[in-house]
Amino acid sequence: MDIIRAGRAVLQVSDLDRSLAFYEALGFVVTERVDEQLFLRGLEEHNHHSLCLKKASEAVVETISYKVMHNEDLERLATLFQEMNLPVRWLDDGEQHAIGRCLRVSDPSGLTVEFYRDMPQAERLLQRFELHRGAKVQRIDHFNCMVDDVEAAHQFYTEQLGFRCSEYTATEEEKIWASWLHRKPSVHDVAFMNSAGPRLHHVGFWLKDPMSLIDACDVLAAMNYGPNIERGPGRHGLSNAFFLYLRDPDGHRIELYNGDYLTSDPDFKPVRWDLNDPKRATFWGHEAPDSWFEEASSFLDVHGTSIVPTREPKLEKKKPTFII
Repeated sequence: MDIIRAGRAVLQVSDLDRSLAFYEALGFVVTERVDEQLFLRGLEEHNHHSLCLKKASEAVVETISYKVMHNEDLERLATLFQEMNLPVRWLDDGEQHAIGRCLRVSDPSGLTVEFYRDMPQAERLLQRFELHRGAKVQRIDHFNCMVDDVEAAHQFYTEQLGFRCSEYTATEEEKIWASWLHRKPSVHDVAFMNSAGPRLHHVGFWLKDPMSLIDACDVLAAMNYGPNIERGPGRHGLSNAFFLYLRDPDGHRIELYNGDYLTSDPDFKPVRWDLNDPKRATFWGHEAPDSWFEEASSFLDVHGTSIVPTREPKLEKKKPTFII
């Protein structure tokens, strides 16, 4: 199955105007606003959107989506999930605005995941410098999901969906506590973390340079969004990336991200990190707040009618031990 990359996230929010002000401050571009929905993209993106915000009574995640190469890939994916007796829902072309035929499934971890091939094109604004502002967000990069069994998620995505592992965190007993998996040749399209799940920890968006993180902090502070900065700026040991974590007005977490590396070589060997290595999460040594480990966004089921219940993790849920 030729899954290309992380494609889009659909988040439900309580106030579209309030969300619009926040995401425009970060430098997202509004492609369209239709029927209580906002469609946003980064400056580099030539597809219609990578983030869809829908007005709703409760802030939840409708789905995270991956783009595939061929329509046949959608059929193969449907067969796989049906054979595993997992929920499958087809959404026909036109059933959702600005996206073609989609397959929406519940994966073995309970995450609501969507696969699609077709999306309308939009103007790429990479050199429309007069429109660049805030963090100058370039493109969607990855999802990070909290699940109750990371090893099971890791095995399913690598063995059944063709993802490859770039880095992972292991306990002293060599249990996988977190895993970073990719389809495009970067560190990850999706990461799985040990926690109560299924929940969406964050959606990561790529920036062109580290200074864009600083610009984002300055702009957000000037617009009184300082309290929305949850963690960073900093550098991860794992992935080598510069990061900034933000909470949008409804609490959905966004990561601004830059500085990871190429993973395309077939002989690339995954990097192992010990759970208690203080440089793993933050290379510079400062701790993440408790909210970063505990709080995340719930998923709706494949039919969008109820919130998927969470399960407690199989491994002990704990913050790494930091030694300063």
